[in-house]
Amino acid sequence: MIEVLVVDDDTRVARVNAAYVEKVPGFHVAGEAHNAADALRQVETLPRLDLVLMDHYLPDDTGLAVVREMRRRGHQTDVIMVTAARDVSTVQAAMRQGALQYLVKPFAFAGLRAKLEAYARLRRTLDGGGEAEQAEVDRIFGALSAPSEPGLPKGHSPTTAELVRQALMNAEHPLSAQEIAERTGVSRQTAQRYLKFLERTGRARLTLKYGDAGRPEHRYVWATRA
Repeated sequence: MIEVLVVDDDTRVARVNAAYVEKVPGFHVAGEAHNAADALRQVETLPRLDLVLMDHYLPDDTGLAVVREMRRRGHQTDVIMVTAARDVSTVQAAMRQGALQYLVKPFAFAGLRAKLEAYARLRRTLDGGGEAEQAEVDRIFGALSAPSEPGLPKGHSPTTAELVRQALMNAEHPLSAQEIAERTGVSRQTAQRYLKFLERTGRARLTLKYGDAGRPEHRYVWATRA
């Protein structure tokens, strides 16, 4: 079993993420922490720890500061950032601190499951040990890649497609392109382009909201909720 520490300042979110982890075969939640100090304490005291799901916004420090302190103390535990922080500087800092993956909130179970399954593939790949030729090195790095949205048109980003998909899946009602843009941090035009792709491929369904006058507003709902 891969032992996981779930770190999130929101106790409800931590419970949800822990439940997600437990649903993935081969993973077990070793503990939960809701602030930086408790996260470091558990890193020090848990009898075994393989992976930390690390939120960035913690009440007493940042997740990246926790990772830096873990490394300073000699802990090489693997880290996947699970956070609403989507600014490029934070993403770059996470990479430089050695985070293996970066999952942007909000996300559905499928998004976290893909990251965990990719991590499990990486561990299986590395278990063999020994020396690696270039092909083996490529396979090791490739093990971290989660499957992207199938059939993406040229110029479309798998990361952006996943953000839009998760926003739709988590929505309680149909959303407009503007609402998707606000929830994901992309432009309205980008949101519209990805929504049209999801509609064409049958993953989303277009609905129309009629007002008192003018053209109806285009709104989208995830197909399984239509």
